[in-house]
Amino acid sequence: MKGRVKFGVEGLDEMLLGGLLERSICAIVGTYGTGKTTFALQFAYEGIKRGEKVIYISLEEREELLRATMAQKGWDTEGFGDRLYLLRLDPTDFNLAISSIKSELPALIRSTGASRVIIDPISLFEGLFVDESVRRQEMFAFIEMMRDEACTLIITSETETGNPDGSRYGLVEYLADAVVLLRYIRSPGLTEVHLALEVVKMRRSAHSREIKPFEIFSDRIMVYSEASLF
Repeated sequence: MKGRVKFGVEGLDEMLLGGLLERSICAIVGTYGTGKTTFALQFAYEGIKRGEKVIYISLEEREELLRATMAQKGWDTEGFGDRLYLLRLDPTDFNLAISSIKSELPALIRSTGASRVIIDPISLFEGLFVDESVRRQEMFAFIEMMRDEACTLIITSETETGNPDGSRYGLVEYLADAVVLLRYIRSPGLTEVHLALEVVKMRRSAHSREIKPFEIFSDRIMVYSEASLF
């Protein structure tokens, strides 16, 4: 029986009944400004604190900016040692990005012994494939490839314009084992905007189906799993 992998976000682990299932694939889906990268970094940091090896692949932020973000949170990045492998791929270099993720990632996971892998955001990888059928085929092949690796995978994705409940290409929520949806909720009088989180699905496990508010602080994320939105 598979164990649980702590996400490292107070309130979210409770909603996941202890954390993600070991060696599962989780998609964090949300529009801009909802904290997808912050959640991904928190997942990475939780692994590092536990002595695990972590691979973080960024297709958007530069390595120095990610390290600066970590430093702002008060994390001792110098003390991470060889537990964090932070890689920045240029999505404009189509062939290199495709080759690195498909060909080199499995070998890197095995050589480092990484138990947590993050790709942020996967939507930029998906966007490298112009043809929809090719995109679907490549994404399915990638996810199947990752299922053979001894790691828990986090992928982040932008929501589709005009559809705050679905990913940009409508694929990751079907391919992933777990989906965490981040969104803005406006109060009835339109006087306040809240950040809210929903665990949309979690294969092979029960989970909370309630929508819960959350806040992003300088050093942590807090999901108010006992609170109501309004």
